[in-house]
Amino acid sequence: MRSNNLWFIGLSFFIALVLSIISLPAFVPVDFGYLRPHWVALVLIYWTIALPYRIGIAVAWVLGIILDILLGSLIGQHAIALIVVVYVASSLYQRMRMFAVWQQSLVVFAIVGLDQLVNFWIESISGAADWNMWYLLPSLVSALVWPWVFLVLRSARRLFDVT
Repeated sequence: MRSNNLWFIGLSFFIALVLSIISLPAFVPVDFGYLRPHWVALVLIYWTIALPYRIGIAVAWVLGIILDILLGSLIGQHAIALIVVVYVASSLYQRMRMFAVWQQSLVVFAIVGLDQLVNFWIESISGAADWNMWYLLPSLVSALVWPWVFLVLRSARRLFDVT
Protein backbone atom coordinates (compact mmCIF):
# COMPACT_ATOMS: atom_id res chain seq x y z
CA MET A 1 0.00 0.00 0.00
CA ARG A 2 1.36 3.39 -1.02
CA SER A 3 1.64 6.24 1.44
CA ASN A 4 0.29 9.58 0.26
CA ASN A 5 2.65 11.57 2.52
CA LEU A 6 -0.19 13.81 3.64
CA TRP A 7 1.89 14.74 6.67
CA PHE A 8 3.73 17.19 4.42
CA ILE A 9 0.54 19.15 3.76
CA GLY A 10 -0.01 19.47 7.50
CA LEU A 11 3.60 20.50 8.00
CA SER A 12 3.33 23.20 5.33
CA PHE A 13 0.20 24.59 6.98
CA PHE A 14 1.94 24.52 10.36
CA ILE A 15 4.91 26.46 8.97
CA ALA A 16 2.54 28.98 7.37
CA LEU A 17 0.75 29.48 10.70
CA VAL A 18 4.06 29.95 12.50
CA LEU A 19 5.22 32.48 9.89
CA SER A 20 1.94 34.34 10.37
CA ILE A 21 2.43 34.85 14.09
CA ILE A 22 6.16 35.50 14.31
CA SER A 23 6.55 39.01 15.60
CA LEU A 24 8.81 41.53 13.96
CA PRO A 25 11.93 42.68 15.81
CA ALA A 26 11.53 45.67 18.12
CA PHE A 27 13.64 47.97 15.91
CA VAL A 28 11.30 47.48 12.90
CA PRO A 29 8.58 50.15 12.61
CA VAL A 30 5.03 48.92 13.16
CA ASP A 31 3.99 49.97 9.64
CA PHE A 32 6.35 47.35 8.20
CA GLY A 33 3.95 44.72 9.51
CA TYR A 34 1.91 45.42 6.39
CA LEU A 35 4.78 44.01 4.33
CA ARG A 36 4.16 40.53 5.70
CA PRO A 37 2.69 38.13 3.12
CA HIS A 38 -0.46 36.21 3.96
CA TRP A 39 1.35 32.89 4.36
CA VAL A 40 -1.69 30.79 5.23
CA ALA A 41 -3.60 31.99 2.18
CA LEU A 42 -0.60 31.36 -0.09
CA VAL A 43 -0.13 27.79 1.10
CA LEU A 44 -3.88 27.19 1.00
CA ILE A 45 -4.08 28.48 -2.58
CA TYR A 46 -1.20 26.22 -3.62
CA TRP A 47 -2.69 23.07 -2.14
CA THR A 48 -6.13 23.95 -3.50
CA ILE A 49 -4.86 24.18 -7.07
CA ALA A 50 -2.48 21.22 -6.66
CA LEU A 51 -4.85 18.81 -4.87
CA PRO A 52 -8.40 20.17 -5.24
CA TYR A 53 -9.93 16.83 -4.26
CA ARG A 54 -8.09 16.83 -0.89
CA ILE A 55 -8.02 20.48 0.19
CA GLY A 56 -11.29 22.37 0.35
CA ILE A 57 -13.64 24.40 2.43
CA ALA A 58 -13.38 22.24 5.56
CA VAL A 59 -9.60 22.64 5.66
CA ALA A 60 -9.98 26.39 5.10
CA TRP A 61 -12.48 26.61 7.96
CA VAL A 62 -10.22 24.76 10.40
CA LEU A 63 -7.16 26.81 9.40
CA GLY A 64 -9.18 30.01 9.72
CA ILE A 65 -10.36 29.15 13.22
CA ILE A 66 -6.78 28.30 14.24
CA LEU A 67 -5.57 31.58 12.74
CA ASP A 68 -8.31 33.48 14.58
CA ILE A 69 -7.20 31.95 17.86
CA LEU A 70 -3.51 32.62 17.19
CA LEU A 71 -4.05 36.24 16.13
CA GLY A 72 -6.71 37.01 18.72
CA SER A 73 -9.23 38.16 16.14
CA LEU A 74 -12.96 37.52 16.06
CA ILE A 75 -13.67 33.80 15.93
CA GLY A 76 -14.70 33.00 12.38
CA GLN A 77 -13.23 36.13 10.78
CA HIS A 78 -10.29 34.47 9.05
CA ALA A 79 -12.31 31.29 8.61
CA ILE A 80 -14.85 33.11 6.43
CA ALA A 81 -12.12 34.89 4.49
CA LEU A 82 -10.19 31.66 3.87
CA ILE A 83 -13.37 29.92 2.73
CA VAL A 84 -13.73 32.67 0.11
CA VAL A 85 -10.08 32.12 -0.86
CA VAL A 86 -10.60 28.37 -1.31
CA TYR A 87 -13.84 28.87 -3.20
CA VAL A 88 -12.24 31.22 -5.71
CA ALA A 89 -9.05 29.15 -6.00
CA SER A 90 -10.97 25.91 -6.48
CA SER A 91 -13.18 27.46 -9.13
CA LEU A 92 -10.07 28.69 -10.98
CA TYR A 93 -7.71 25.78 -10.34
CA GLN A 94 -7.81 24.37 -13.88
CA ARG A 95 -7.06 27.77 -15.37
CA MET A 96 -4.35 28.54 -12.81
CA ARG A 97 -2.57 25.29 -13.66
CA MET A 98 -2.30 26.49 -17.25
CA PHE A 99 -0.97 29.94 -16.33
CA ALA A 100 2.68 30.84 -16.09
CA VAL A 101 3.86 31.58 -12.56
CA TRP A 102 3.81 35.36 -13.12
CA GLN A 103 0.20 35.10 -14.33
CA GLN A 104 -0.65 33.05 -11.27
CA SER A 105 0.83 35.87 -9.20
CA LEU A 106 -1.75 38.25 -10.64
CA VAL A 107 -4.56 35.88 -9.69
CA VAL A 108 -3.02 35.41 -6.23
CA PHE A 109 -2.92 39.21 -5.87
CA ALA A 110 -6.67 39.35 -6.55
CA ILE A 111 -7.51 36.39 -4.28
CA VAL A 112 -5.44 37.62 -1.32
CA GLY A 113 -6.79 41.14 -1.90
CA LEU A 114 -10.29 39.70 -1.66
CA ASP A 115 -9.27 37.98 1.58
CA GLN A 116 -8.00 41.30 2.94
CA LEU A 117 -11.23 43.06 1.96
CA VAL A 118 -13.38 40.38 3.63
CA ASN A 119 -11.29 40.70 6.80
CA PHE A 120 -11.60 44.49 6.68
CA TRP A 121 -15.34 44.23 6.15
CA ILE A 122 -15.73 41.99 9.20
CA GLU A 123 -13.47 44.24 11.30
CA SER A 124 -15.40 47.34 10.22
CA ILE A 125 -18.71 45.75 11.22
CA SER A 126 -17.26 45.03 14.66
CA GLY A 127 -15.83 48.56 14.85
CA ALA A 128 -12.21 47.41 15.07
CA ALA A 129 -10.87 48.72 11.75
CA ASP A 130 -9.74 52.02 10.36
CA TRP A 131 -9.13 52.07 6.62
CA ASN A 132 -5.79 53.10 5.18
CA MET A 133 -4.12 52.33 1.88
CA TRP A 134 -1.55 50.12 3.58
CA TYR A 135 -4.28 47.58 4.29
CA LEU A 136 -4.02 45.97 0.84
CA LEU A 137 -0.22 45.86 0.81
CA PRO A 138 -0.05 42.22 2.01
CA SER A 139 -1.82 41.17 -1.18
CA LEU A 140 0.90 42.83 -3.27
CA VAL A 141 3.66 41.28 -1.17
CA SER A 142 1.93 37.89 -1.37
CA ALA A 143 1.81 38.16 -5.15
CA LEU A 144 5.53 38.96 -5.22
CA VAL A 145 6.33 36.00 -2.94
CA TRP A 146 4.03 33.58 -4.79
CA PRO A 147 6.58 32.32 -7.36
CA TRP A 148 8.92 31.14 -4.59
CA VAL A 149 6.11 29.60 -2.54
CA PHE A 150 4.82 27.84 -5.65
CA LEU A 151 8.22 26.51 -6.68
CA VAL A 152 9.21 25.33 -3.18
CA LEU A 153 5.89 23.58 -2.52
CA ARG A 154 5.76 22.03 -5.99
CA SER A 155 9.27 20.61 -5.72
CA ALA A 156 8.57 19.33 -2.19
CA ARG A 157 5.28 17.79 -3.37
CA ARG A 158 7.14 15.96 -6.11
CA LEU A 159 9.99 14.96 -3.80
CA PHE A 160 7.67 13.49 -1.14
CA ASP A 161 5.17 12.21 -3.72
CA VAL A 162 2.19 13.93 -2.10
CA THR A 163 -1.00 12.84 -3.82
